[in-house]
Amino acid sequence: MHTVIIGIGGVGGYFGGKIANSGQKVSMIARGKHLEAILRSGLQVKSIDGDFETGPFLITDDIYKIEKADLILICTKSWQVQEASEFIKPILKEDTIVIPLQNGADNAEKVQSVIDKKHVLGGLCKIYSKIEVPGVISHFGHTPEVIFGELDKSRSDRLQKVKAVFDKAGFKNKISEDIQIDIWSKFMFITTVSGLGALTRATIGEIYAHPELNNMLRATATEIYQIAIAKGIEMPLAIVDGIMTFIGKQPFDATASTQRDIMEGRPSELDNFNGFIVKEGKKLDLETPTNAFIYSCLQPMEAKARNEVK
Repeated sequence: MHTVIIGIGGVGGYFGGKIANSGQKVSMIARGKHLEAILRSGLQVKSIDGDFETGPFLITDDIYKIEKADLILICTKSWQVQEASEFIKPILKEDTIVIPLQNGADNAEKVQSVIDKKHVLGGLCKIYSKIEVPGVISHFGHTPEVIFGELDKSRSDRLQKVKAVFDKAGFKNKISEDIQIDIWSKFMFITTVSGLGALTRATIGEIYAHPELNNMLRATATEIYQIAIAKGIEMPLAIVDGIMTFIGKQPFDATASTQRDIMEGRPSELDNFNGFIVKEGKKLDLETPTNAFIYSCLQPMEAKARNEVK
């Protein structure tokens, strides 16, 4: 299997690095100083589970230099998914499998809007990681995991092919029985902690321990649950309680990547998180006051980061 990783940030760098380090054929798309550093010294991964250095079969910024892919993992930010889907068209075969792994509730739909839906699996990952410096990925929390599945809930043969790649790479992975439930559960968690974390500049532990902010976490998650149910996602009745318990078990000093992006003045996934819930709420005629408050407060910073202030 030839695996291609689009985006060598915290997610693509870690999981792509693990696949390459297991001796499997991996090509990577990277740019700028990150690309230069990996070409010069290889990809370095600093991990709480053990550091390693590896080199992909090929790393480039030119998609036309990459051989046709068996498996493509899109590991960009959510707002880059459609662009990435257009970008990968030259390396698609009849049976190429494409899995988006970034945060967000509608990434598979974004990919399907650009390429034939037959290629697309739903997917998500669980990991705390980031680019420490060019060429170096830091994994600093959680046992990394990838969850993936057919969007129609079928149990296809190709799922086992993907699992074989991940198993050989040596990271935790699971074929989902209902990938939409898993995607929305992860989305509920990451959206709930990201926006409020960016707004307060506090860690997940600090927010969870603060009574009023804890209530806002729950209100944010509850609104997401209501949107999911309205969209036909069969979320468990106790999912909000479960997400709150899960938030409480996170490392006290942890922060989400979107929070860090906003705090550091970079374009973020705000529109794909709290903004997505606000927009879906308007479509579905459902009130989302907590998400709307968080989104509205952070919009000026997002506009500034994207040079959209007029």
